[in-house]
Amino acid sequence: MQHLHHMADPRPHAIALYGATGFTGKLVAEALARRGFSNWALAGRNMEKLAQVRDELGLGAGFPLLQADAGEPASLEQLCKQAGLVVTTVGPYQIHGSGLVETCARTGTDYMDLNGEPVWMKAMIEAHSEAAQKSGARILFSTGFDSIPSDLGVWFLQQAAIKEFGKPLPRIKGRVRKMKGDASGGTMASMKATLKATIKDPESRKALGDPFALTPGFVGPDQPAGMVPEFNQSEGFWEVPFAMAAINTKNVHRSNFLLGFPYGKDFVYDEMMFTTIKDAAMAAADVVKKLSMFGGKSHKKGEGPSKEERESGYYELAFYGSFPDGRTLTASVAGDADPGYGSTSKMMAETALCLKTLPREKGGCFTTAALMPEQLIAALQKHAGITFRLED
Repeated sequence: MQHLHHMADPRPHAIALYGATGFTGKLVAEALARRGFSNWALAGRNMEKLAQVRDELGLGAGFPLLQADAGEPASLEQLCKQAGLVVTTVGPYQIHGSGLVETCARTGTDYMDLNGEPVWMKAMIEAHSEAAQKSGARILFSTGFDSIPSDLGVWFLQQAAIKEFGKPLPRIKGRVRKMKGDASGGTMASMKATLKATIKDPESRKALGDPFALTPGFVGPDQPAGMVPEFNQSEGFWEVPFAMAAINTKNVHRSNFLLGFPYGKDFVYDEMMFTTIKDAAMAAADVVKKLSMFGGKSHKKGEGPSKEERESGYYELAFYGSFPDGRTLTASVAGDADPGYGSTSKMMAETALCLKTLPREKGGCFTTAALMPEQLIAALQKHAGITFRLED
């Protein structure tokens, strides 16, 4: 069954980038173009704007442009007939994304997005996993700053622990050590859409708060909520809530679940952010301001920071692992551009190129760590300015 649709129906393009005229889409297009990859197409609603992006990137007049609109199912069907992998930056996904996931899963087309919307993701996994398994489609969610650094960072540290201690770490704390750069307009739009949806629906509220929302049929031990600020003696920082924790922790647990629990069934993981501000309330407000929800530098959907701002951004996440007997192991994941745009667009491009070369063994809804961790870590280190390091 595998490879069948490729043989019977060789699709003209390996990758179609849907949403290429949006701010993030354009950056992903730039990253793909920079890598010299040729067999791909730009897709979006507006052909004139697509042509503009093509010309800005110097892709040449013959470069393929595909018309597709989330609101027109027939156009999504066409898009999937023309590409082996559809990479979409068109969010909020809970508003614009469901039709594309459905079409990809049904037609055996690989799918990738940047979603940080766990309630929507849960619904998609429930609705389309079976169809994707049948068709061979690989559905890959959250391939940007949510949740690649966390997902692969934990996987990387656990591999090291298994090698060094012969068993996985039962406890890891994910901590954002440093971060410079604004949250994207798309992230803000998604957060607002999620909040709106959860206000109306108690079921989605439950899913949002549940660390095991994406591990159907499995519930692990109690997990810290990461909501209570505390002083970290050894690092000399306050730990405060981190806005992306809700999606990242769920994806980390999902990877463990999909891989058959290499981190153990008693694995405990949380994420917080380091800050020097002593007053916990002030610190939380500072994080919110950094994420530009209220004041700070806020970008509307479709807008974003300048090239200089993106390139002067960075982040470093640390993963502190420990055993009950006091033995520890620490890893860090650092990015050389702002998380929301510069680094995310490079990560997404590498993930797409990696997925494209991965032999099609099985279809389904995956995480990056459950599908191709080694290949992707190598590609991100080589081409995306991301460093994975053991510290102990």
